[in-house]
Amino acid sequence: MRCTMRNILRPIFMQNDGSHTAVFSIRDLKIIEGSLPKRVISLVLEWAFEHRNELMENWSLAEEKKPLNKIEPLV
Repeated sequence: MRCTMRNILRPIFMQNDGSHTAVFSIRDLKIIEGSLPKRVISLVLEWAFEHRNELMENWSLAEEKKPLNKIEPLV
């Protein structure tokens, strides 16, 4: 999982499962670009819900061009 600015103003994160890539809105926890298999989407959403505050904190750090904090990975 990684955070990226992608030249947009809304907080996002990107998930890649090797074959597919999707960009999720952190606030809405919805796919805004790309696609993933349904099973992967449900796992990512569960993870993102649990780590939403950490994702938002990292987004703020990224905007300030500061190093990101590690977030427990999706297992």
